[in-house]
Amino acid sequence: MILVSAKVGPFRSMNSEQTVEIDPTVTVFVGMNEAGKTVLLKTLHKSSDAVGEDEFDPVDDYPRKDLSSYLKQHKTEPATATVLTYELEESEVGAANEALKTKLPPGYRIAVTHKYDNTLQLSLPVDETPVIQAFAKTLSSDAQTAMKEAKTLRAIPDLLKEASLTAEDNATLASLNTRLQATKWPNVSQWEVWSHVQANVPKFLYFSDYDTLPGKMNLADLAQRAEAAKNDPKQLTAAHRSVLALLRMADISMEDLVSPGSYEELKAKIEGVSISLTDQVMEFWKQNEDLEVEVDLKADPTDAVPFNNGVNLYLRIKNRRHRGVSTPFDQRSRGFIWFFSFLVWFDSVQHQLDPSGKSAGKKLILLLDEPGLALHALAQADFLRYIDRLAQDHQVLYTTHSPFMIHSDRLHQVRLVEDQLKVGTVISSNLNGSDPRTIFPLQAALGWTIAQNLFISERNLLVEGPSELIYLQVASSLFDAKGTPGLRADLTIVPTGGLDNVATFVSLLGASGLKLAVLHDYKGSPEQKLTVLVRDRLLNAKSLFNVSQFRDEKKFGQSTTPTDIEDLFTPSLYLKYFNATFAKQLAGKELNEADLPAGDRIVRRLEKYIEANGISLRPSGGFNHYAVASQFASSPPKSLDVATSARFAALFGAINDVFDAS
Repeated sequence: MILVSAKVGPFRSMNSEQTVEIDPTVTVFVGMNEAGKTVLLKTLHKSSDAVGEDEFDPVDDYPRKDLSSYLKQHKTEPATATVLTYELEESEVGAANEALKTKLPPGYRIAVTHKYDNTLQLSLPVDETPVIQAFAKTLSSDAQTAMKEAKTLRAIPDLLKEASLTAEDNATLASLNTRLQATKWPNVSQWEVWSHVQANVPKFLYFSDYDTLPGKMNLADLAQRAEAAKNDPKQLTAAHRSVLALLRMADISMEDLVSPGSYEELKAKIEGVSISLTDQVMEFWKQNEDLEVEVDLKADPTDAVPFNNGVNLYLRIKNRRHRGVSTPFDQRSRGFIWFFSFLVWFDSVQHQLDPSGKSAGKKLILLLDEPGLALHALAQADFLRYIDRLAQDHQVLYTTHSPFMIHSDRLHQVRLVEDQLKVGTVISSNLNGSDPRTIFPLQAALGWTIAQNLFISERNLLVEGPSELIYLQVASSLFDAKGTPGLRADLTIVPTGGLDNVATFVSLLGASGLKLAVLHDYKGSPEQKLTVLVRDRLLNAKSLFNVSQFRDEKKFGQSTTPTDIEDLFTPSLYLKYFNATFAKQLAGKELNEADLPAGDRIVRRLEKYIEANGISLRPSGGFNHYAVASQFASSPPKSLDVATSARFAALFGAINDVFDAS
């Protein structure tokens, strides 16, 4: 069972209800500090905390400005905090139908409403007709006739009161009465479906301040604190809990800590777990693969209290790159420490939920609040791979404002979180954020993807901006999905930031011996700056393209009318994404080509329409072309129409031919 959508709020900074679509694997919430990203995760976490420690409290959680009115209005009927919608997996639907004789459809969904008093309301429509029909088949023909008018299971006993029943009929009826008495719900099948699938509803685990392991700890003191913590939880600090987690992974009990003859066994167990965890870290940690964790157990009567009392646990990091020099665990390599400690903590929580290790893993939704803040940019990229690993068994929702924690080719997983004036926290899947600072991590992530490949790609296509990059990548991927040639897989598309920067990029990349081509918009006449590049032999004339050469199917290869890359799409297709991007500002109006003034370029026609009708889409006028491209990337069509496909096919073929010949 997976979470497919969450309706959240009002909650803290969320003054109004927000609906969020959840990706089946990974959902990324991007926004500035204090935008409300943590608020969103906490809302979900309080709905169904896996360890049962957190729940809703109106005084703490309801928007403070409305708290007084809430307390007056909801004395008897608490408000809704969240509505979580889950979709059953195919196997779960099949198992329920087989066991309960229902006919739940593929993709069956249930909605769980969580109230501020921490009670639940359920919505799971179930048609009892198939269940009634299956029940009837177990009865004699006389009994079947008597109950043929039954619309619900609860109606059957009354309908059978006057019927001539066999002994088998009476036994079957008794079994039905037992079922009816087992639930107070009017629709018995609803109750039975919920009872059948309830255990599969995933719970939430929230991670924020990840406890890091210390360099050393006294075991006698730890055992005393653990015992005292049964009555006073404050006896255990984050460091103590982290070490207890490590010991739990090693199957070491409190009794083992105070047993004088078990130190060699303790050391062997802890070393074994440390080696295993180090191996797990190294699968993803590529910044320094010469690190390993060392464990030691020894007494030091000369040390300060409490380390002078019995045996201490020492954790150190050895760096084989520097001849095996080791340092205390908590003094070096902050990123490695964080990663290692995260694995310890996560494993500990899983063990707490399911000591057998057999089932808990499939019932968790992980909420990671700003993971990897202590990690270097490249290490964050490593952690992204670890998140992908987690997503094989768990849904993962995480917040970030780091461009290095975003997959630039998975923008459909991104949700924007903004704190809007007089509105509060707003969550949207539309990447057209009203505040440019909100979408900066997305833009930076795109730039990072380019930068990391810039000097290792042999073949580079220079374009003017990120919109061209998006359209070309998405169109090419649609071609590949249909089994038709898109752009070469080894081609790097490089946005230059406009024609003014093309010469710099040509010089930079050409000097490195890389193969280049240029694609640009066409204003109706040759671009002087590009002509100079060809004249000076910095760029081959055959490698210089403008988009107008691929607009008219009868004139492919010829420069025709002024053309932007957007004109390679049919007007209806481009307007579909324009309307979706600015639906709110357009107040429900769906623009079509007939609404627009005449012209060669769809973006210019739209800008004229916007101006003529007094529509404000951005302060500077016109509209954000990149926002439409982002919408296209986040929800691309399953396929392109015939005319659009022909244009992109001609473009891809021409560009591939240039690199094939070089």
